[in-house]
Amino acid sequence: MHELGIVVRVIDMVEEAARKNGVSKVVRVDLEVGEVSTIVPSYFRDCFEWAKLRTEHMQECELNLIIVAGISYCRDCKKTYRTTEYGKACPVCGGHNTYLVTGRDVMVKDIQAV
Repeated sequence: MHELGIVVRVIDMVEEAARKNGVSKVVRVDLEVGEVSTIVPSYFRDCFEWAKLRTEHMQECELNLIIVAGISYCRDCKKTYRTTEYGKACPVCGGHNTYLVTGRDVMVKDIQAV
């Protein structure tokens, strides 16, 4: 379960931002999670709920996961398509000269604090 390691890194970043900005309490974190990032949202939420209780600023923090679609680009026909539906094969031209454009990353989008 790699979700715990990612949760710990996210919490460390948010806690550091809270300290640097003189925040007493973080109430919400919006996190973009790529559809093909291999993160299981339910595991991630469970790890977050456990880990936030061990923080200074985030004990009552709400986690909002925003799932970002996996989109691939075909170099042959210059079209984009949903990676989860078609994999590496372009549904337009059938080519395999493709690469993932979005949907792999995990990124803190917003932090709400008081």
